[in-house]
Amino acid sequence: MPDTPDRLSRRWLHSFEEDHEGVQVYRPSGHPFPPARGRDGIEFRPDGTFIDLPIGRGDANEARPGRWHGEPQGPVHVHTEAAGRRVMDVVRLEPDRLEVRWREEAG
Repeated sequence: MPDTPDRLSRRWLHSFEEDHEGVQVYRPSGHPFPPARGRDGIEFRPDGTFIDLPIGRGDANEARPGRWHGEPQGPVHVHTEAAGRRVMDVVRLEPDRLEVRWREEAG
């Protein structure tokens, strides 16, 4: 299946149990996760809107809006007021799994 924005455009939740070697693993929000006190998430919309979803008070996600641009196979550049500019290097993108390495954007 070729990479298209539709493959990346959705809400992804951090599957921290599957992280490995500096790679963060995300699954679609409907994935049957094991119980956890909360999960960080990210959301990509086709119009370039990015929503960072860190865990906030009461283990609920806080929505921090921003923007994204790039290709689904990466790198993907994201910007939010709270977190600044970051680059997401896509290691693996499948319909049910997104693996990434995060880094600060240079310059």
